[in-house]
Amino acid sequence: MNKVILMGRLTRDPMVRYSQGEKPMAVARYTLAVDRRFKREGEPTADFISCVAFGKQGEFAEKYLRKGTKIAVSGRIQTGSYTNRDGVKVYTTDVIVEDQEFAESKAASDRSRASFSMEEPDMGDRSAEPDMAKAPSDGFMNVPDGLEENLPFN
Repeated sequence: MNKVILMGRLTRDPMVRYSQGEKPMAVARYTLAVDRRFKREGEPTADFISCVAFGKQGEFAEKYLRKGTKIAVSGRIQTGSYTNRDGVKVYTTDVIVEDQEFAESKAASDRSRASFSMEEPDMGDRSAEPDMAKAPSDGFMNVPDGLEENLPFN
């Protein structure tokens, strides 16, 4: 079985090309930065995984995915090789995307993209909103203490 599931952030906007022929097909290439669960000192904290999406998945990537967007991808690993201009054989490993979806809310994605590109978003007047300084960065609200006892599915 060849199946992979990843969650990470795009390192740049997808690069999209269309195949030649009677029915052109979108081919989107992007790289996901996937955090490592266990971090050791002196080692990288993320892996950078190359992904390729064809057809409708490629069109979706072109239309909706941007640098910093957190997505979940499922697909299969495909290896290959080619000889570059210098005559050196280069080996490749890509995830062929079968399914991709957003892994965070639009608001959280916008905040992440702003910090990913080191820009501060214009938040306007937020005095009427709840205190977001205490909220987690994933866009979800913390459950208040003691609420669990009153839930019907406990």
